[in-house]
Amino acid sequence: MSAAPGTVLVVDDDSAIRTVVAAALKREGHRVTTAASIAEMRRAMAIAVPDVLVTDVVLPDGNGLDLMPALLVDYPDLPVIVFSAQNTLATAVRATEVGAFDYLPKPFDLDVLGAAVRGAMARRTRRPAELPDAEVGGGPSLIGRSPAMQEVYRVIARVVANDLTVLISGESGTGKELVAKAIHDLGPRRRAPFVALNMAAIPRELIEAELFGHERGAFTGAAARVAGKFEQAAGGTLFLDEIGDMPMDAQTRLLRVLQSGEFTTVGGARTIRADVRIVAATNKDLSQLVQAGQFREDLFYRLNVVPVTLPSLRERRQDVALLARHFLDRAAEDGLPRKQLDRDAVAVMEGYDWPGNVRELENLMRRIAALSRDEWIDAHTIRRALGEASAAQPAPGDAAIEAAVRARLERIAIEEPHALDDGSLYDRIIGEVERPLIEAMLARNGGNQLRAARALGINRNTLRKRIDTLGIDMAGNRPDGAE
Repeated sequence: MSAAPGTVLVVDDDSAIRTVVAAALKREGHRVTTAASIAEMRRAMAIAVPDVLVTDVVLPDGNGLDLMPALLVDYPDLPVIVFSAQNTLATAVRATEVGAFDYLPKPFDLDVLGAAVRGAMARRTRRPAELPDAEVGGGPSLIGRSPAMQEVYRVIARVVANDLTVLISGESGTGKELVAKAIHDLGPRRRAPFVALNMAAIPRELIEAELFGHERGAFTGAAARVAGKFEQAAGGTLFLDEIGDMPMDAQTRLLRVLQSGEFTTVGGARTIRADVRIVAATNKDLSQLVQAGQFREDLFYRLNVVPVTLPSLRERRQDVALLARHFLDRAAEDGLPRKQLDRDAVAVMEGYDWPGNVRELENLMRRIAALSRDEWIDAHTIRRALGEASAAQPAPGDAAIEAAVRARLERIAIEEPHALDDGSLYDRIIGEVERPLIEAMLARNGGNQLRAARALGINRNTLRKRIDTLGIDMAGNRPDGAE
């Protein structure tokens, strides 16, 4: 049920903003008064305390956020909505930290403001939990003033003070671990460990031991007890990156931990309390994996309590220049020559699609800082660097081959673990890749071994030997009259 209209006090030193906001709220039935400063606000509140206070942060006679603690002591049930042109994560977190009901970055949508006021009306007797002394300035570097990043900041600000499980989704290179680190560093667990585990980087058969630890003798090679990530992160945050790559059996065990809050080590019997906050991340669509039967639906809902979607860099092009200058500054702090971007260089970067996202931009800026002789970076330098970067990237076919080799190795490790130690792996994998390559070139050249050998860059005798060694059937590849 929606809340009934009430009284709203709007505080902003810009008369145009006061007029527009007041008109929009009046259309929704609210009674609105306005003020241009903190002094005017106090005079208005001495006459009548509003149901909701809407205020800018920067005012002529003070800062709205600095005012909040004392204001909420005097009016503990007053919901306060703050808005600001200082669109940073620190501002969003600070607003939540001092007890604001909501934070809106300028420019904001009037419909969004209207919804925030309605929510404040409905919950005006409640206040959000306050954070313990957070060191906002020491947090990780989340950079961006685009609307997409402002929404990310708002979600982070709302979850840092609690232990709700967070699922961060986004393309590779968008900064998912930075978001996870921000949630940890700005929350009450920040003095405890932040432990990260990348599911895609761990052999499938070792994931459970990595997560939960193992006892001595639990499996071949387990010479001593080893604490897993859950124990290492005790009291802090466990970041599970690329959660979509977690095998089904490990998913089942993780679900039990999330349900019960307890786990046992591999090979152990003692129950251990899991005192961690879980933040997971993925560059895959987990809902599609659920439909395909590759991810547990119940685990998905356990992880997706608070979803955070990170935009790709092409969806926040207005942040490119800000990020680029930040990375150049960091490169200079690391001892590389200081560089400046000219306007044309920025235009070229803003027009590029950045398939590698923020990570690609950072790598490009560091490379230019290290290799460019000029202090000022122009459009030509950016175009040349982007061209070199594109040439260095594996083509889609190369990526597919790499993925196939990795998948084959993973299957061998599971089905034939002895093959990893018997010295045959290199010849085996090379043979499995070489056979379809030779067969394809023979088929392409009508079975003519001489032409196939020339295309492959080897001599004919070598090709014949490889055909015999690999047992390639030449019956279907031999042209009339050919050997």
